Amino acid sequence: MKAVQVVALKSRSPSPSPKRFIMFNKVIIAEDHQSVKISVEHTLKELDISGTQYAYYCDDALLRLKKAIQENDAFELLITDLSFAEDGREQKISDGAALIEAAKKLQPDLKLIVFSAESSPAVVSKLFQELDIHAYVYKGRRDTIELKEAIEALQNGKKYLSPEFRMALRTKNAHDFSAYDLMIVTQLAEGTRQKDIPAYLQQNGAKASSLSSVEKRLNQIKEALGFTKNEQLIAYCKDNKII
Repeated sequence: MKAVQVVALKSRSPSPSPKRFIMFNKVIIAEDHQSVKISVEHTLKELDISGTQYAYYCDDALLRLKKAIQENDAFELLITDLSFAEDGREQKISDGAALIEAAKKLQPDLKLIVFSAESSPAVVSKLFQELDIHAYVYKGRRDTIELKEAIEALQNGKKYLSPEFRMALRTKNAHDFSAYDLMIVTQLAEGTRQKDIPAYLQQNGAKASSLSSVEKRLNQIKEALGFTKNEQLIAYCKDNKII
């Protein structure tokens, strides 16, 4: 009976809470603004990540990645900005996208967080699609909070995108371009004046070929994608290889 009582008591005892597992013990930050670097380091320390190194230049960041691999002590995470100001020092790699591309060739399993003020959803979408980054954190009011969320997401094997971009990209992915849409946008991209597009549409058998039809359709597309200018629409279509 005593043995049964002991088992019962043990079953009622609260199980010990699991210890937090920190995946990232070695992180490199590529950022040319010291104030941002300090903020990122502080955020990492709050997550109990103390093994951080810092590089002002993309070339230096890549050299540190190479050296760490040679010493069999590779970095696990790269946090980088996209834009780096020129200061007269000659650089082979001058921006974060090129650094990411070079780093992936060097170390394919390296986790990648872009921490940037880039506000174009098309550019951010391209980072995920073409460079296969793991997280994008927008430098804004909640950036340190979102950086923590991004790191925790990566620790759980997930990707992360700042909330405002999730909404924007969902909106942009909601429009399916028809053949008619592509004809109009392609002509704009090739330099055809909007008022001259109806003639092209008539020659190619489009049913709705009036100028008012073209204007109405362009306005519908831009509204769906959140754009106000034809130039934005053209850039988006080129960036996302729609045309």
